[in-house]
Amino acid sequence: MAKILVIQGAGMNMRGRAQIEIFGTTTLDEINDAVRGYAEELGVEVEIFHSNIEGEVVNALYDAHDGDVDAAVINPSGYSTGTGPLLSAISQVRFPVIEVHASNPSARGVVSKVQPVSRGLVYGFGVFGYYLAMRGAKELVAG
Repeated sequence: MAKILVIQGAGMNMRGRAQIEIFGTTTLDEINDAVRGYAEELGVEVEIFHSNIEGEVVNALYDAHDGDVDAAVINPSGYSTGTGPLLSAISQVRFPVIEVHASNPSARGVVSKVQPVSRGLVYGFGVFGYYLAMRGAKELVAG
């Protein structure tokens, strides 16, 4: 069974509590519950990680590289404009990383710096985007 690390980036803990006009009322706990349900439906194991501290996300990626993770899905959120350490970590891990956003950041003029180092992108499908990203990750792992 493939194992997928789902990383929720900076500010995701504010989903459903701030900027509701952009991101809606769905909370991070509700998103994570949906991710767990999607994982079960797809027949993959999922590990969910959230941090507002970029270094912790970098460490989670490197720990996953040394562990049993087969792929990662990241909603960089506040890290979308990324700095060197996160971008470097994504490009150094042995597994594919897929970027996901429930909304379409490009529609708001945000250009993700995570995009060029990601294997794939899923934007604008709401929480269902996590399903699409995990499905894509599963297919990449299966070869």
